[in-house]
Amino acid sequence: MLRKLYAWTLSLAGRKAAEVWLAVIAFVESSVFLVPADVLFVPMAIARRERAYRYAFVATVSSVAGGIAGWLLGYYAYATIAVPVLEFYGKLEAFERLKSQVTEEQLNLLLVTSGLAHLPPIKIVTILAGVVHIKLWHFIVSAVIARGLRFYLLAFLLRRYGEAIQAFVEKRLGLILAAIAVLLVLLYVAFKMLFG
Repeated sequence: MLRKLYAWTLSLAGRKAAEVWLAVIAFVESSVFLVPADVLFVPMAIARRERAYRYAFVATVSSVAGGIAGWLLGYYAYATIAVPVLEFYGKLEAFERLKSQVTEEQLNLLLVTSGLAHLPPIKIVTILAGVVHIKLWHFIVSAVIARGLRFYLLAFLLRRYGEAIQAFVEKRLGLILAAIAVLLVLLYVAFKMLFG
């Protein structure tokens, strides 16, 4: 099923309404959808390199709006809507463990790492932020920074290097962004140890 979903998402890149689909996919990825918006973003930005930054803007705004929807699900409708979604993905038990153990500081780090490198998946963190009542403005600022950095970095690389970098982006960019996310966590921990 996941392969079919991935293939269907990828097929949207060639359609006239690709930009609308990018907005839809970026929105639902941040709250309930399994396939990342990058699957659509990358071929669109390669096909129309002059629009790469425009696509980054659409993806960022839509992803942040989807994140707000996830936050609202967690804040207002956890039991009625979020629990069935988490059960569908088989993530409810892990989510409940995370919910019971996460501190506000740790959640702040998760907002950055999930938005930047999908560690953990962004839909989990957006719902979790609502459940533990992270301030909405704080959530939005974190989401804009992390998601914006991800999509604008992709746009820069794809606009500058085009197809030559596509394989690298598809295979290794996630690892690089994960390494950056880990570095941010380590810097945060070091700062807390030195000045906390």
